[in-house]
Amino acid sequence: MTSKLPYKLGLTGSIGSGKSSILNIFASYGFPVYDADRVVSEFYAGEAVPLIKEAFPESVQQDRLDKNVLWEIIRQDRAAWKRLESIVHPFVFMRADAFIAEEGSRKGCNLVVLDIPLLFECEKENYVDAVLLVVARQEVRRARVLLRPGMTEDKFRDISAHQFPAWRKRLLADFVIDTSDLSMEEVRQEVDRIILKIHQRIQA
Repeated sequence: MTSKLPYKLGLTGSIGSGKSSILNIFASYGFPVYDADRVVSEFYAGEAVPLIKEAFPESVQQDRLDKNVLWEIIRQDRAAWKRLESIVHPFVFMRADAFIAEEGSRKGCNLVVLDIPLLFECEKENYVDAVLLVVARQEVRRARVLLRPGMTEDKFRDISAHQFPAWRKRLLADFVIDTSDLSMEEVRQEVDRIILKIHQRIQA
């Protein structure tokens, strides 16, 4: 007898919107969480290297990927950006499949949270049962992102340009949390409200 797969909540939003904080709240409640950014980081350090070397040979030296060189290659070349996505995105969803199957085999697991920043851009919103979109005003996101090591105005602008605008994502999302002016306690209350609604859906 096959295990019933858990309800899949996709967590997405533009860079600096506050996704990581919300993912941490779900994790603190004991829900299994899938962090695509962490998966990609591990991929870049291992399995991706030969694939990226084939596509962008100058970005790999002594079997190590230089992310700064790779970034300079793709930042103004739409075709190169798409080529990189064609390497990375299938891996992200392959690993997500394995994660869902593994968690679904655990007794009592009825909800998993999948943090996939480019869920809409990949046209994968139907991969999940519902989407929680995290948003924040542009100036708030910019201030948060520029605190990150190695981040620049140009890099923030280039990354943002490859992500759907918030208004477009809102049309596709089931739930929205705007973190612009919320305290962490207020964000947690919003997450609680959404969890309650999802449990109502599961039990319906």
